[in-house]
Amino acid sequence: MQDTRALALTFEVSGLPPVKTEALSIFAAGHRQATRVRALLQAACTAAQRTGWTPLAGPIEVDLTLRCPPGHRTSDASTLLGGVCAVLQDKKRVANIGLAHLGVLVDVALYDDDRQIRRLSYVEEPAEDFSYQVRVAAVPTVV
Repeated sequence: MQDTRALALTFEVSGLPPVKTEALSIFAAGHRQATRVRALLQAACTAAQRTGWTPLAGPIEVDLTLRCPPGHRTSDASTLLGGVCAVLQDKKRVANIGLAHLGVLVDVALYDDDRQIRRLSYVEEPAEDFSYQVRVAAVPTVV
């Protein structure tokens, strides 16, 4: 039987991505990244529901394209990628903090764990307003 699950998911988000810059979890209630976290989770949820996406368990790649006004980048690539990847992985392992404030969005996961990431890419494009595109895809296993 052929596996019919989607192996790549691409979606757009308005605004800026969440950044991971401190030891405090970006999932903590009241965190200054909360609005960005919720926007990313909602966009990922909508895209996953539209395509029938199920979280990937094997090797993956993550691509982030940031669109921003020239000269107005807000963070470096590593903190942007870190924030996006933290939000899109399964949050069940973040059990040391309460996640009830996320409601149903707590279950949004495009893959199991950051350790699955084999490729990361980051690109900036000029635009009038901030937005970004995320792509998560399975990496074919080579034998």
